[in-house]
Amino acid sequence: MRRMRRDEFSRRLMREHVLSPDDLIYPVFVIEGKGRTQAVPSCLEFRVIRPDKVTAVAERCLKLGVP
Repeated sequence: MRRMRRDEFSRRLMREHVLSPDDLIYPVFVIEGKGRTQAVPSCLEFRVIRPDKVTAVAERCLKLGVP
């Protein structure tokens, strides 16, 4: 068992129940056109956004630590 704990890589593989921002994704749905929005039925809190708004969403995610 000790050989599995020798390297940091191996320790990370064997670790239990560690959730970090690296494990998260933030789905972004983009639609063509200006001034159009559309709800996403399968994700109630998400909306389809215009391409010019994507950078603002990405910056907000980076501030929160979500890659």
